[in-house]
Amino acid sequence: MKRLICFFAVIVSLLLSFIPPKASAITYGFVDSSNTFRNTGAFIVKSPETGQIFPICSGTLITPNVFLTASHCTSFYTQDLAPEGLIAYVSLDQSIPFGDLTSSRTTLLPVAHVVTNPNFNVSQSDSGDIGVLILERSVRGVTPAVLPSCGLLDQLVAQNGLRTAVFTNVGYGVQNRVVGGGVPFFQDLNPIPRMFSFSSFNSLNVGYLRLSQNASTGNGGTCFGDSGGPNFLTVDGQQLIISITITGDTACRSTNVVYRLDTVSAQGFLAYVNASFGTTIPISC
Repeated sequence: MKRLICFFAVIVSLLLSFIPPKASAITYGFVDSSNTFRNTGAFIVKSPETGQIFPICSGTLITPNVFLTASHCTSFYTQDLAPEGLIAYVSLDQSIPFGDLTSSRTTLLPVAHVVTNPNFNVSQSDSGDIGVLILERSVRGVTPAVLPSCGLLDQLVAQNGLRTAVFTNVGYGVQNRVVGGGVPFFQDLNPIPRMFSFSSFNSLNVGYLRLSQNASTGNGGTCFGDSGGPNFLTVDGQQLIISITITGDTACRSTNVVYRLDTVSAQGFLAYVNASFGTTIPISC
């Protein structure tokens, strides 16, 4: 989790002193100006003292009251931020002002439960890096993302169906990696927009899918602030949330490593959430 360690180290120090963070995210992508990905949002924390908000990760509604994200995001909140009094929210707004620009116009959805996968670990094959935020109230007017059927990616690989597949990454954060004229850097905007990019297939293993985000081959990608955000794939005319962004190379130029949602492991966690909190996440494994 090279990308995440760096991001969280910065966010911890900045959040605890309530200074606006500089977080990296979608690279070589596009602003979602048409609100196409309205079921994708940001995991927000708010200071009760200053009222300022800060996005820490991305995620997706998979039922009207369940927001899917990564366990390294939920555990970061419960272990480091909640003890400092920061309150968890979700925002599905297209653009989110944060820090000193925090606005009362931002729609903040209160979170009832922050759930980390009990099987979250540091395994390279299947880390269980999947978590959820359970909202206090169901969201109306937003269609939840559709989860894949069990073993779908294995089936597609066997049929050579991923060779020309185009994955759509969505998230919040920095927009472009700027090169030329000195040390490369990431541009950032405040308000932070929801953005998307396109990536091609690289490889597949038990728990992870690897996507190419090499701009020289026409790909875009993700970076630090996109953690927990969706990677969509259209299969037989239906858009599915096939995986969630986890990590990648530190320069955010080569590979996006994403956690599969079509596995027994991932859907086992979602079944655990249903059993523990009475949610109705569709399970196919």
